[in-house]
Amino acid sequence: MDTGANGDAGGTPSTQFAFATVTTLFFAWGFITSLIDPLVAAVKGIFSLSDFEAQLSASAFFIAYGVMSLPAAALLARRKSVATVLIALATMIAGCMLMLLAANLAIYGLVLLGLFILASGITILQVAANPLAAVLGRPDRSHFRLTLSQAFNSLGTFIGPYLGALLFLKGVEIKEGEALDGAVREAALTGIDAAFLWIAMLIGLLAAFIWFARGLVTQAVRAPAQPEAQRSVFAILGEVASSRWALLGGAAIFLYVGAEVAIGTQMALFLSSEGVLGIPLEQAGKMVSLYWGGAMVGRLVGSVLLTRVPASVLLAAFAAMACAICLFVAEAGGSAAAYAALCIGLFNSIMFPVIFTLTLERSSASKEATSGFLCFSIVGGAVVPLLVGLVSGATSYATAFVVPAACYALLLGFGLAARRAVVLEAGDAVPATGH
Repeated sequence: MDTGANGDAGGTPSTQFAFATVTTLFFAWGFITSLIDPLVAAVKGIFSLSDFEAQLSASAFFIAYGVMSLPAAALLARRKSVATVLIALATMIAGCMLMLLAANLAIYGLVLLGLFILASGITILQVAANPLAAVLGRPDRSHFRLTLSQAFNSLGTFIGPYLGALLFLKGVEIKEGEALDGAVREAALTGIDAAFLWIAMLIGLLAAFIWFARGLVTQAVRAPAQPEAQRSVFAILGEVASSRWALLGGAAIFLYVGAEVAIGTQMALFLSSEGVLGIPLEQAGKMVSLYWGGAMVGRLVGSVLLTRVPASVLLAAFAAMACAICLFVAEAGGSAAAYAALCIGLFNSIMFPVIFTLTLERSSASKEATSGFLCFSIVGGAVVPLLVGLVSGATSYATAFVVPAACYALLLGFGLAARRAVVLEAGDAVPATGH
């Protein structure tokens, strides 16, 4: 099929339709991932958990990236794009079903298992969908298509916390040492049940749509000039271990995703706490959308700035601003700290793709090995939130902002080091996942 015809997505109408089909997947995983923020606040009250125990929800979700990223790449090499996407969607439905069971039985351990399986499906989906979006059209428009797809991912992360707060946090107020009222607890569990039932149904419809469009999508994909050599997971890790910048980039992704997730998952609890805004938890949960909305706006502004400012300099500047805001939040308190915290998303915006591309340009490992390791490093979203939960439990939600502040300080150092490092290759970037 000729994919060089004119069109907004860079291809024929049938190719554009295939691209639109794949883009719906970006929205789906952005929406589901951002539901974790209100869910952490909800399970804290429902199951009378400590901050650390509640953050296990985020850890159960993001640890799937560490477990599944490299096996997903092997699955993609064996089964190809469309089949891998369908396997991913089936896995996500299984995770939703476990969440339904967990809500009906009110067992927190099942919640954690359901989130891990759901996130495993999302990990497989990201590994398959990112390169798929890149090849559905003219090669010279691949960056446009990926940016457009990521915009829909950001739209999902903006909507998810608001709807999640509406369903999970209605009437939920958390006071230390006090259990939730029985009716409120039941309503919150019903909200979780309803949310994941609808998500399962929509994923099922999406899977059916992908199945019926599989021929169109398969035909639209540009076949590689020559087959890629298959390598084992251990060979990839060995290659990464030999590259200083692959390791540094992995550490940077670990810190960034960890900080971003930790702030998002505790934001509602922070905003609703006494001495900050003191508003109902449901209202605070809805405001978390502003945190993710800032990232969406920041990507648009950042894409313009990146045409004028070196990527390493912009990363260092944004990391410095995020660090300064976190320290201000930890010290100031009150409404000023609340609105400052919501602004951190604006500076998070460009960090993931910039860290990704800076690392690819400097890593002596192959792009495929480096990219796979960077996706693996998203597991930071499973580790840093636990540390933040420990600090907030021992001190306060405001004081816990020192942990992401330390992460951003290290990212500042990464940006400055990248500025001085030798660029080995500046070719086409491997598609980055949405964070």
